Amino acid sequence: MPQDTSNRKLCKHTQDAQALLVTPTRGMAYIHGTSTKMTFCIDNAQHPLIIDSGAHCSMVARKYLDKHYPNWEKKLLQTKEKNFKSALGEMTSIGTIIKEIIIPHRNGNFRLNPELVLLEDADIQRLLLGTDYQRIYGIDIYNNKNRHITIGTNKERNFHFIYTIYLTKVL
Repeated sequence: MPQDTSNRKLCKHTQDAQALLVTPTRGMAYIHGTSTKMTFCIDNAQHPLIIDSGAHCSMVARKYLDKHYPNWEKKLLQTKEKNFKSALGEMTSIGTIIKEIIIPHRNGNFRLNPELVLLEDADIQRLLLGTDYQRIYGIDIYNNKNRHITIGTNKERNFHFIYTIYLTKVL
């Protein structure tokens, strides 16, 4: 059911959200940030994968494919050239590529077949699974104490993130 955001109900019945972690000292909230990095398998080799809820499409960089899959050009699907914007600047797509990826789990792996936008000039060192295929496969991200994702309708099978915390000293 859609939320009613009309002015008459907007600020009534408000309650405080319960913090799942200890609230950090003011100015230090960034230390609780972690990545949504996982491991996936392509052609029996493990690689890093980012479940990126801020990316509207799944993508991979040409440099990444050149390094790990030298014959990728044979599988390139031509598409209309499109420019993408990111925090790092503008990037140009040169087509798409469909690559089977396996997300490992001790109780049985999941196979995904995303169509990845191939970026010519991006400096991305991993595959990004954007909201396009998160929606197609029903991938839900849980940011509770035990951060994980679920895939499809089976909410009992959890795939946990690789915890990487980046600490930056503020001067």
